[in-house]
Amino acid sequence: MPPTSVRPGSLVLYKIHPAIVSSVAEKIEIQLAGGKSKRVRDKDVTLLHPGPLGDLAALDAGEAAVQEAWELLEGEEVALADLAEILYGEFSPAAAWGTWRILHDGLYFEGGVQRIRRRSLQAVQAERQARDDRQRAEQDWAEFLARVEAANLEEADHKRLAEVERVALGAAGHSRILASLKLPETPEAAHRFLTRCGYWSADHNPWPQRAGAVLETLDIGVPALAEESRRDLTGLDAWAVDDAGNQDPDDAISIDGDRLWVHIADVAALVRPGGHMDLAARERGANLYLPEQTHSMLPSEVTERLGLGLAERSPALSIGFRFDGETVVDIEVVPAWVRVRRASYEDVDTRLDEAPFASIARLTGAYRARRVARGAARIDLPEVSVRVVDGEVEIRPLPRLASRELVADAMLMAGEAAARFAQSHGVAVPYALQAPPDEIRQPKGMAEMYAYRRLFKPSRASLEPGPHFGLGLDTYTRVTSPLRRYADLIVHQQLRTFLGGGDPLSAEQVLERVAVLDSVAATIRRAERLSNLHWKLVYLTRHPNWQGDAVVVAREERKTVVTIPELALDTRIRAAPDHVLDQRLRLGVREVDVPGQVANFRVLA
Repeated sequence: MPPTSVRPGSLVLYKIHPAIVSSVAEKIEIQLAGGKSKRVRDKDVTLLHPGPLGDLAALDAGEAAVQEAWELLEGEEVALADLAEILYGEFSPAAAWGTWRILHDGLYFEGGVQRIRRRSLQAVQAERQARDDRQRAEQDWAEFLARVEAANLEEADHKRLAEVERVALGAAGHSRILASLKLPETPEAAHRFLTRCGYWSADHNPWPQRAGAVLETLDIGVPALAEESRRDLTGLDAWAVDDAGNQDPDDAISIDGDRLWVHIADVAALVRPGGHMDLAARERGANLYLPEQTHSMLPSEVTERLGLGLAERSPALSIGFRFDGETVVDIEVVPAWVRVRRASYEDVDTRLDEAPFASIARLTGAYRARRVARGAARIDLPEVSVRVVDGEVEIRPLPRLASRELVADAMLMAGEAAARFAQSHGVAVPYALQAPPDEIRQPKGMAEMYAYRRLFKPSRASLEPGPHFGLGLDTYTRVTSPLRRYADLIVHQQLRTFLGGGDPLSAEQVLERVAVLDSVAATIRRAERLSNLHWKLVYLTRHPNWQGDAVVVAREERKTVVTIPELALDTRIRAAPDHVLDQRLRLGVREVDVPGQVANFRVLA
């Protein structure tokens, strides 16, 4: 049955909307604003006034005496009709609707249409305060969004935008700000937003943090170097050869007749297994080399004390050996004092016919030939150095200098010598192994090298020695960069402990440390790779008219893969029937998306 007195022309409440009853039968037909009709059940409506009411537009009752009504109702309960008489001086459809709206507002009155009571003074005051607070918050929010849209941030806005930064860094999946602006709550969208509003600069590099790299500066005391017996090798002509500007020289080369010495910064003399510096280095895994900054795995003071050639005389762990045409022999590993001179690859490259470099080159050249004969492949793909200097992005190609090959082979010889020394003395160290690819080649041309590199299987660490295919070695351990790589430091700690007559870590303990390094190393590689790409893209945004050569290295169904040598950048362009492998194309920049890490190029010729 319909509510009492509901008849055609009555004013009823449907949900929170006014409606006029059109007809009453088994169901009630009502007319809503805009002329929309609806058939509802009797329990779906509440009678506000019996009518008659012909038009909902007539429901404007004017001003109501709200304060007076609130004061009169102290301690009483009234029905809607009685309250309408007090508020408007009449009970009309318009007064009934106005009264219900005041009741629904909830500031002064509460209850249902048949039993309405005033709210207490304390409740009214509290509600007013809450509404004022909400209004101020909404106004503040609107002003904040306006500043964001105008990229005119105030200091307080940075704290608020930290939630978006967490999304941009992959540390959170939700942001109220992004959601309110109907933007995707993804790291890429958050990056674009923070750049657009000025929270981040246009060239801000978020990739190390997004990758999870440890960036905190180390503040650990460095002990004094302990007094101990060392071999005096200061009479040898020792050279630390690095890229110009290198700040952590940790290896140097000497030759004494047919005996090669590789001197390595004696980091294990200061960084003991299990100590604070050791744990910090283990957490970081390696130096993080970013174009804009280097984050070291050890305190800078360690490099200052132990870097080869940074002082008149440097402590080193020196590895001496001869090469018999097949392998390194007559191996010595000794703590030593060395006197080191520093030089750049470019400088040494002009002096390869001079002593001592000519003798070293003959020895390392023979060693390289042995490695190539064992399957080591020469992958000569473009490499560049990316650096940010005083805000400017510098991209410098790294030419294949003979001096680089000389130093690289000398370091590989030291790694093989250290591996054979550890193996012969039963010292547990992490050996570097790599299985051969399914197809062995000696590639020629950039396209073949690109394809062959993709066939290579990842290297892995093992406590059992084994061959490393890519290097063409039967056994090898990384040992020449203990200032920069924790895996190398492990080897140094093991060898130093053995040489000092102590007990090196067990195989299980070494394995435990190596296992931790797997994920850390992946983090470092990802942070460096994405950071280098980031700054290459920033460079292109600053040079919108850039043009350069590219080499076709692969063909896909719809895309052609090209390498841009001067940027060491692989990218895809639209395929064309006339594209052939190793073909040179002239490209220009079409569009660069730094947050999305994508650059699109167009073919010019």
